[in-house]
Amino acid sequence: MKPAVVLVIGATGFIGRTLVAGLLRDDRTVIALSRNPRRARRLLGGQVQIVQNLSALPDDTRIDAVVNLAGAPVLGLPWTAGRRRELLQSRIGPGASAQQLMARLQHRPAVLVAASAVGFYGASVGDSFAPRDETAPPQPGQFQSDLCAAVEQQAVQAESLGVRVVRLRLAVVMGHDGGAYPMLRPSARLGLGAVLGTGRQAAPWIHHDDAVALLRLALDHDSLQGPLNAVAPDVRPQAEFTRALAASFGRRVFLRLPAAPLRLLAGEMAGLLLDGQNAVPAAALAAGFVFRFPRLDAALRDLAGR
Repeated sequence: MKPAVVLVIGATGFIGRTLVAGLLRDDRTVIALSRNPRRARRLLGGQVQIVQNLSALPDDTRIDAVVNLAGAPVLGLPWTAGRRRELLQSRIGPGASAQQLMARLQHRPAVLVAASAVGFYGASVGDSFAPRDETAPPQPGQFQSDLCAAVEQQAVQAESLGVRVVRLRLAVVMGHDGGAYPMLRPSARLGLGAVLGTGRQAAPWIHHDDAVALLRLALDHDSLQGPLNAVAPDVRPQAEFTRALAASFGRRVFLRLPAAPLRLLAGEMAGLLLDGQNAVPAAALAAGFVFRFPRLDAALRDLAGR
């Protein structure tokens, strides 16, 4: 049975806004957690119930599903000690509030979908392109892996409440007005795209439409539980990805950025660019999910056309 009342944490984000709009079109009730109710109401519309704190929801509130998309972007400022605490708390804080809410509700949700990332699998060793399905282990000691593992360990605690938990491991999301694509588009359009390091590292991606559709599948598909790689089947080496992106604008790639300067400037965060994960959507395909954009070239044509 599809959940009728859905609590969305991180509803005003890129994926969250599309998810909420789709749920409303399906005549479902949406509750959204936001620290800025005025902005949330402007972005999400008047049909959504906005709360600033989950503790404000009474115990008898009906919530059939919880979606947690909270988290500050990992790509940006270097991962200093303070930045690492910020990245962790931006995920663990909302997750802890959701756990406390689910524990006290008289009508407990049937499912929790918690956003993680393919960074769970850590950085590739050398130029390894070995596929990683949902059974592949994390890499303790690597921050991107430790961050995802902490988020997932917290989410799994809801299983003790009888809640089905899906850990959505997102690849780089490509959308026209959000995700990584708007940052990559200007340089590609101008012919300034660059191969990073060797260019042989995996560049996992997923079209925004498929990311939202997989999230909806996780909500509604009662047999889905555990980790779920949200990644398109057509993972390419970074050099091929960059050339395909440039080609979608009729451009070529001439530039190359060596790994050493990037690692010197960005530290461990450079691993997001130089050490990829060849994640494969084994669980999604086993559940019968059909990607709208399984191939990179078609996804890029769609995005460039918009």
